[in-house]
Amino acid sequence: MASLILLAGCASGPEPAPQEMARSSHQTAPADLQLLCASAAANSAGVEGARVLPVSSQQLDAGNYQVELDAAGSRMSCIIDGEGNVTSIQPS
Repeated sequence: MASLILLAGCASGPEPAPQEMARSSHQTAPADLQLLCASAAANSAGVEGARVLPVSSQQLDAGNYQVELDAAGSRMSCIIDGEGNVTSIQPS
């Protein structure tokens, strides 16, 4: 009987819809835009393109994305629009 009471105490409300879950609350940049940022960061940092990897990304507004990159051990931040125009590359 005590175990039933403990289990009842662990029950939570209904599961949120996938679009309401924290992990899916923002859009990531499309893969092609992440790769364009990686290429621009490689040129900016003067490192081989294969040594620059996107780490994370998020949509900033209706037309712009921010991509966080690892450029041969250094962190960089790239702002890119939906058309593939890089507007900013800087250390982060």
